[in-house]
Amino acid sequence: MSNYISYPHAFEVIHGIPIDDVALLGAAVAAFVGYLLKGTLWNKPDPYHRTWFERPQEQDSARSSNKETRDIAQKLEEANKDIVVFYGSQSGTAEGFANRLARELQLRYGTNTLAADLSDFEADSIARLPSSKLVIFILSTFGEGDPSDNTTDLWEWLTKSKSVDLTNLRYVAFGLGNRNYKYYNRVVDVVTEALSKAGATALLPVGRADDSNGGTEEDFMEWRDSLCQAFQQKLGYQQRENVYEPTISVIEDDSLTPIDLHLGEPVEAKHFPSKSSLLESSVVALPLVKAEELFASSSNRNCLHMEFDLSGFPEVKYKTGDHMAIYPSNPEEEVSRLLRVLGLEDRKEIPLSISALDPATKFTAPTPTTLHALFQHYLEICAPVSRDTVNSLRQFAPSAEAKSFLHRLGRSKEAYSDYVLRHHVTIGRLLEQAGHGNNIWKALPVTFLIETIPHLRPRYYSISSSSVVQARQASITAIVDSKQIHPDLPERILGLTSNYLLALKRSFKQEGNANPDPNCPTYALEGPNGALEGGKVFAQIRRSKFKLPLIASHPIVMVAAGTGIAPFRGFLQERARLQSMGRDVGKMMLFFGCRRSGEDYLYKKELDEMEISFNGKLEIITAFSREQERKIYVQDRVEEYGGKVVGMLQADAILYICGAAAMAREVSKKVGEAMKCSNKWDDGQLKAWCERAKRINRWQEDVWG
Repeated sequence: MSNYISYPHAFEVIHGIPIDDVALLGAAVAAFVGYLLKGTLWNKPDPYHRTWFERPQEQDSARSSNKETRDIAQKLEEANKDIVVFYGSQSGTAEGFANRLARELQLRYGTNTLAADLSDFEADSIARLPSSKLVIFILSTFGEGDPSDNTTDLWEWLTKSKSVDLTNLRYVAFGLGNRNYKYYNRVVDVVTEALSKAGATALLPVGRADDSNGGTEEDFMEWRDSLCQAFQQKLGYQQRENVYEPTISVIEDDSLTPIDLHLGEPVEAKHFPSKSSLLESSVVALPLVKAEELFASSSNRNCLHMEFDLSGFPEVKYKTGDHMAIYPSNPEEEVSRLLRVLGLEDRKEIPLSISALDPATKFTAPTPTTLHALFQHYLEICAPVSRDTVNSLRQFAPSAEAKSFLHRLGRSKEAYSDYVLRHHVTIGRLLEQAGHGNNIWKALPVTFLIETIPHLRPRYYSISSSSVVQARQASITAIVDSKQIHPDLPERILGLTSNYLLALKRSFKQEGNANPDPNCPTYALEGPNGALEGGKVFAQIRRSKFKLPLIASHPIVMVAAGTGIAPFRGFLQERARLQSMGRDVGKMMLFFGCRRSGEDYLYKKELDEMEISFNGKLEIITAFSREQERKIYVQDRVEEYGGKVVGMLQADAILYICGAAAMAREVSKKVGEAMKCSNKWDDGQLKAWCERAKRINRWQEDVWG
């Protein structure tokens, strides 16, 4: 029989497989390959799709920013600048000082000075600066001796590079820190030590601010004065008459429509990709779904438990231990006061276009906008007014009496401190008091206010829920700040964001209408263009390093006071869920301190129930400071249970501390003393153990203040 197959028959059978099956198989393979290549060779997403939803001015800004050099030496040469003031800022304070200093050096000495974000330039480009340039570093220390997000690249380059030559670099440095923290001003110390080792020349000794007693502003002014002396004595600059010159232009533009304007939506930083850009989610309007008062009704204080729904934003995710940033607005009373004293109430809604007069200057305020939006949403008009600002306002005083008032107030640190101890000083209140309530500050330029008043920043709260238990619902725990100015005076200073949240809680219809408190400030809770109607807040998630160990059976020791309990509630929720799933959980100790068990013991019922459900795996030790004649704080309990704490730490437990920095410092001392005594260590051995424990995340802190 012939093996020859006729041509037509060859298409009917291939290796014994019917041609129909071969065709189906081929089609399936083609479809599968096509699916894998989706988004690569076909159905590609339009990279410019987002521009349909951007304001035209944002597109222009993005195009111009793409052309910016990342080389600071090239930037100074192109912009004809002699001095750069770099800031490493987490909360905005260092940034504000840098911008102030750059403006002042230009006014006093006619210098060509640039204020710059460290993350906008490649760290190694400072090595290419010629000796004719001067670099000023203003650096904050964040957390437990950590650099701010925008200082990370410089930090790593200086501390990890093996060969750095900075023999041409001339610099001065000022650090922002708090003595309540163990690593006070560590960042500026590490950076300047590395600069010196690389051959850089310091023009002045390092300046350091200490915020433990609220002295940052005065410390900066003292250092600034010594810098100015060096400019005159060492660099040969001649001081000019200090007359205000604006660095920005503010133009009323009636051609702009509301859709063109920034009316209160948070403006997210647009910077070059860096490690810090991966730490935060986008800013979204999160709906409030639950709001409760945690303090007993007998208390004259407030503490809020608030839960927000993330389900409408699949791109926004959190992990247990993360932080939530809340974007507040200013009280309507303060906004109205400032507009009234400036005589600008009838012009508050006119569109404004704002731009830097120097094209090399990075201008970060939202534009175009309105005066009302600036005062309500974008500028920190409730912030304390610095003595520097008091002195600068004299030139715009509407009367001789107002000028004399400001002169008396700003002439000395002591005079101003005495006044602040008896008065709530915001920019609007100061202008009102100086002008005796009936003078309009017509000569005060809006440009001065925009340049001088800090930008309104979000406030961060530890998330008090577990992402394992409720992945799409995140809670925060916030104490409402209300500080009496003086024992003899009724006036109080109210925390901006916490009172904003209190007003939101009171307006929230959870079980009927809440009765508003007439003493609570009023806020524009509906947000710009109604974006926050129905009980929403502008918020974003920020990643934290404060994390549970991956292995649930790992032992942990937790120490908290007040709202420092927040992340530990999430920790315990998570471990309770894992235990309910049959996982073995490790031994846990929780130290918690507050004033009174019946007043401010946060989540008491929930914690009691969890202590029972863990069947001996959780031990809760409390410290109530005002229930007995001698005050007992959480650090006293840590000392009392020092043997148990040492035993757990020697069994590889992780130590967590959350709360005020002063508390954390005292707890650290007690833990150190217990470990030193138990192990018969000297100071050097204790220091080595502490540093190693923190380096390998066996000791973690989430502290503030």
